[in-house]
Amino acid sequence: METKELSNNEASKKLNSLVESIETGMLITALNKTPLDAVPMTHKKIDEKGDIWFLSPGDSDHNKNIAQNNLAQLLYSSPADKKFISIYGEIQIVVEQKILEDLYADISNNWFDGVEDPNLTALKFTPKEAYYWDTKTNKYISLLKLGFSAISGEETDIGKKGKLNV
Repeated sequence: METKELSNNEASKKLNSLVESIETGMLITALNKTPLDAVPMTHKKIDEKGDIWFLSPGDSDHNKNIAQNNLAQLLYSSPADKKFISIYGEIQIVVEQKILEDLYADISNNWFDGVEDPNLTALKFTPKEAYYWDTKTNKYISLLKLGFSAISGEETDIGKKGKLNV
């Protein structure tokens, strides 16, 4: 598996591509405690700066954790597509009405009483560093390539992994 280190614009494009294609990840807060506090979150958008936005209840455990420590980790996984990304960054709670309105959709009514819900907050996650694994083929082709490599002794390209400096 080829290893790459991407920076700046190239890193942002790769990160955005993986996050957009996977959509739901695990948000881990309270990184200074064990066990870690992880909750599944579906992003609402990735803005032009590369920040990843979510909606969240203001009284949630993860919002309480963020108020105490703004460092967080996002883990996205798509085993069927063999795509994975771990993103470390800073997260902040945002309550600006314009932003809440921009992020809010009808599906959000499952968790909130409309865009005016006093418990509605946005979370702005700013990536600092990420590591990804992205294979080029499905698992069966990857297994065949690995088998060929084991038999022939030749290296085979089964995908890419690398560090993203954003």
